[in-house]
Amino acid sequence: MSARTDRLIYTAALVLGVLPLWVSSHLPMVDLPQHLHLISVLHRLDDPTTLYPQIFTARHELTPYLGYYYAVSVLNWLLPLDLANRLFLSAYVVGLPLSLAFLLRALGRPTWPSLLALPLAYGDNFGWGFVNYLAALPLAVLCCGLFVRALTDTGRRRSWAIGLAVALAAVLLFHVQAFAFLGLGLPWLLLTTSVPEDAGTRGLLARLRPRLPALLGVVPGVALFLSWVVLRLGQPSEVETGAPWKAWGPMLSPQNLAWKSFEQNRAELLAVLANLLRDGSDRWPLYAVGLVAACALVLGVVRGDSSGESFVARLRLPGLVLIALGLYFLLPFDIRGYIYYLNTRYAQLAAALAVASLPAARPSLRRPLLWASTACALLLALVLGRGFRAFSREASEWDALVEATARKPRVMGLIFDAGSRVVHHPVFLHSAAELARARGGSTNFSFALTPHSPLRYRGTPPPTFPSEWRPHDFDYATQGSAYDHFLVRGVHPSRIFGARLQQELAVAAQAGDSWLVRRR
Repeated sequence: MSARTDRLIYTAALVLGVLPLWVSSHLPMVDLPQHLHLISVLHRLDDPTTLYPQIFTARHELTPYLGYYYAVSVLNWLLPLDLANRLFLSAYVVGLPLSLAFLLRALGRPTWPSLLALPLAYGDNFGWGFVNYLAALPLAVLCCGLFVRALTDTGRRRSWAIGLAVALAAVLLFHVQAFAFLGLGLPWLLLTTSVPEDAGTRGLLARLRPRLPALLGVVPGVALFLSWVVLRLGQPSEVETGAPWKAWGPMLSPQNLAWKSFEQNRAELLAVLANLLRDGSDRWPLYAVGLVAACALVLGVVRGDSSGESFVARLRLPGLVLIALGLYFLLPFDIRGYIYYLNTRYAQLAAALAVASLPAARPSLRRPLLWASTACALLLALVLGRGFRAFSREASEWDALVEATARKPRVMGLIFDAGSRVVHHPVFLHSAAELARARGGSTNFSFALTPHSPLRYRGTPPPTFPSEWRPHDFDYATQGSAYDHFLVRGVHPSRIFGARLQQELAVAAQAGDSWLVRRR
């Protein structure tokens, strides 16, 4: 009965963790409108009632966004796109603590600390809408657990190794940055994990033999990674110094790398773990996690770690934390033209591994700590649920503008103010993609322009200004004729179109801080 009660408590915490995703009609994620638009394109690529067949085509090559886009597209056959996407995001949120629990179980440690990672499922990466990277995190942690199992479970090494091969390939299909962590994390686990056959075994080959299944399980993923890197690096990069979204020089040249100082990274480390809501209330679940973790740490020091691990084995999780922190502090922020927001993403992984590495408390203390972890999840549900609902009310302006949008629109997004009164991130940046998806149209800016998308433009992309962040570079004479809808946010349309607003254009709708202008 005790174990069953613990499972019920754990399940209740997982439900609370995903609750914020289901209490509002819009989610505060910057890139989500772009992702959903292209998933809609992928799913309806041959639909003549849309512009998709005319404008887009599949990119038949390995791309990092392939996993997320195709997974949600498959779900879209059974469910509406928004519901399919929420299910995918829910799987990620619960997947993070569950994968940590699997790793902890593989290491012979209690699993309750994994629940402390639930608030860490949100934060900066979530706010920016880095869904592909987020989805890769539970898979990366799962790979660590599978690798340990393939080393230590003498009866099922082959099965664990097959699972490792599949999971490692899946990581790469979602995002290469999580794969980079495993490039350091798995060798660390190999060096610090002993196998049962080590007792009384001498000679390199004899010690290597029981480790072969785990090592062979890594081979398919590494081969896939190398082929992707060769293909990606083999493509000539378009170098244009100072231009947005383009390389400023050779890939790893000093002029192409943008760094944050150590002091800036240190100052931002905790901030990026809970920075969604402007009122700062989403920090309270993080503070609660810190309090529970501090109590567990003190209890572990006073009462002693009950895991029974050797000194070297106890270093495995702290070592993974240090690897993630090293990637956070030592990598550049941008590799222009290739990867953006590079080092910042690893803060979330480091924090999740850190809470999992708490000392193994005595069995009598685990139930209270499990309840305390569930209380953190309850606080998370209350705080983010309130914040997400407030944002959804603000974002309802999208719904009003969709009603005034024609079928098959070509939408120019002129977002002079991408900010929200509720959340920190510029969540209205890709508003034009919301209108385009709802009516089967296209936008001036799309991730189809980038090589990491499984879709591309069939012909020449529509003309637009160099960066979606700089709408003041819009030139109606050279770009405006390609569009029949203009979504303006932050300034009155008359300041952009002047006399044209009375001649060839007209305001079709206004909601919140946005105006929809249509060609007459």
